[in-house]
This record gives sequence, C-alpha cells and structure tokens, in this order.
Amino acid sequence: MKRISPGRMILKPASFHMAFEKLRKAKFICLLLFPLLACSSGKKEHPEDKLAEADLVAKLRDTTVVEAHTIVGLDTGKLEKRLIDAGLVNIQDIIPEVQVELKYSTEDNFFGKDVYGELSRCYMQPEVGEMLKNAYRELKSRHPDLTFLVYDAVRPQSVQQILWDELDKPDSIKPLYVADPQKGSLHNFGVAVDLTLAYAGSGEPLDMGTGYDFFGYAAYPDREEEMLASGKISEEQVANRKILREVMLAAGFSGIGSEWWHFNAYSRKVAGEKFDIVK
Repeated sequence: MKRISPGRMILKPASFHMAFEKLRKAKFICLLLFPLLACSSGKKEHPEDKLAEADLVAKLRDTTVVEAHTIVGLDTGKLEKRLIDAGLVNIQDIIPEVQVELKYSTEDNFFGKDVYGELSRCYMQPEVGEMLKNAYRELKSRHPDLTFLVYDAVRPQSVQQILWDELDKPDSIKPLYVADPQKGSLHNFGVAVDLTLAYAGSGEPLDMGTGYDFFGYAAYPDREEEMLASGKISEEQVANRKILREVMLAAGFSGIGSEWWHFNAYSRKVAGEKFDIVK
C-alpha cells in the first residue's frame, strides 16, 4: 500500500528486466574498481554488500508481482507531467502535513485495480487546494490531534475511460458505479476530493463505519439515521463523519448523499465554466 506521509515519497521499483540489467552492469563495474578501492580504503565491507546475486534477483522478481495486476502499463512520469502541465498542484506542496494514499494507485478500491501505476502524489486545481488548506486549518483548530488522509482528487479522463471499460456491468447501469467519461465527472476537472480523517501522530484512519469505495447504504450520509437504527453503523462512526463534514463544509465544499468520503469544490456547471477536463 502506497501511503505518502509528510516528507516521504514511496516509489515502486523498476521492471525486473531493467533492474537486473542495471544490477549486472553495476556488478561488472564494481569488479573493475574493486582492486583500486581495496587499496585506497580501509573500510570494512557491510554484510548487505555481500548478498548473493540470486537473492537480489529473487527480490526484484517478487517486486514485479504487483505490477502484473495493473490494468495498463501507465507511464507515471508522463501521467504526472500531464497533470502538472494542466496547471494542477500537488496537495502536499500546499499542505505538507496531510497524508496521501492514492487508492487508485493500489488494488484497494471498488474495482480492485491499480489504474495510476506508480503515481504517488495527489493533484488538484490550485483553488481547490487552497480550499482544502482552509478546511485543514479548521480541522486543526477543533481537533489538533487529527489530519487529513487523502484518497483521490483529480482522476484524468483517460483513467475514467479505463474504469468504464473494465466495469463488468451493462452500460445502462454503469453510471451507478462510475461516471461516464464522455460526460466527465468532477474528479475529471480536478475539483473533487476523496478523503478521511486520521490521527496525526500514528496516521491511523478514524473509523467511519465503512471503507473507501464501499457501495451500500452504510456509506450513505443520507441513510445514517436508518443505518444507526438498524445497527449497521455506530454513534461514534457517525460522529467521526460529522467532524469531516463540518470542516469541509466550513471551507466551501459540498458533500454527496452516497459517499461519506467525497466532497466537491464546485458544481458541474461551475467546474465546466472555470476549467477544462483533465485528459
């Protein structure tokens, strides 16, 4: 799971073949330089330097297993460059203290697919970033021990198309699960954000009653009273959701009735007038 805590960046390794080639070349160079290094340095070799090549190869092979589960081999460098070229900002450049765990860069989402590849930074429109910064200030004034854990923000239209194509449902009901990429969603404009609350010290998310991307009434803010009465969610879980809603609404965001984690900075009409869809 790729969670980016303040001040940290986690990247997946390169492909097995490229990594092995680099390893082979590096070892060849080391063999050439070893006599010189041995004569000029009195330092002892570290145990980790003596790992067998077979062990290294096995480790590299293991790291490629997750890559096989991605829907497409996204070139993350090109994807991220497109986001930056579109004028979007990395939220941790605006709020360094927030945590980021892009759920669509893992398999921990409704589709069970990694569609962002190695992308680990979360991007959004600059205005939305400033609004989220105001929400963060509101949160810290009320609950200094808490922070935001951001799951998603901009979702390029190209990625939206992948999700649409991969969803094993009739086209007539697909919009119940994912927005039609031809029409665009607020995520495609970079003005929607999916997030939760976490403890600033440990990074542990608060209990909201369901996980992210849960499709069911237990995740519906509009059904909380009903779910409480039936014992599907607890008072504590609803209270945690209310903290999130209150600080987001105070900063100008609006929620939706079916996902406790989703907030919009603008309406579809306003977003279309202010911004282009991010391809």
